[in-house]
Amino acid sequence: MTESTRGVRIGVDVGQVRVGVSRSDPDGILATPLVTLARDLTAAPDAVPSDIAQLAALVAEHEAVQVVVGLPVNLAGKHGPAAVHVKAYADRLVDVIAPVPVTLTDERMSTVVASRRLAERGVRGKRQRAVVDQAAAVEILQSWLDAQRRRT
Repeated sequence: MTESTRGVRIGVDVGQVRVGVSRSDPDGILATPLVTLARDLTAAPDAVPSDIAQLAALVAEHEAVQVVVGLPVNLAGKHGPAAVHVKAYADRLVDVIAPVPVTLTDERMSTVVASRRLAERGVRGKRQRAVVDQAAAVEILQSWLDAQRRRT
């Protein structure tokens, strides 16, 4: 399945505590917020964490053709501990949602940009923390969609 396939894409911002999820329209033009999932850090090593199970259910519900996961690359372009953590998460997700492909994309600054945009709209404090993960997932997916369009 290629990036040019028509269909919904799911964007994912993996955090230590929460997972922000966004989705695109079937034409891959606009990313919109979907949900914030609580990370399940208590699952046994051989069990599927509940957040990954919920993500798999969203992929099925929206008939997603691809999942785009933000990879936190540092400003120098290096992969630190957070990137290793996200890659491990993406690997678990691949096992659960196959054959739907999972793509990692550079998400440098997505949470910073999302926080700034929310603050500009007057969303601050607890309200911002509640939606910043979804907003970051939107930033991740939207920049990936824009990059795909620039390639064609």
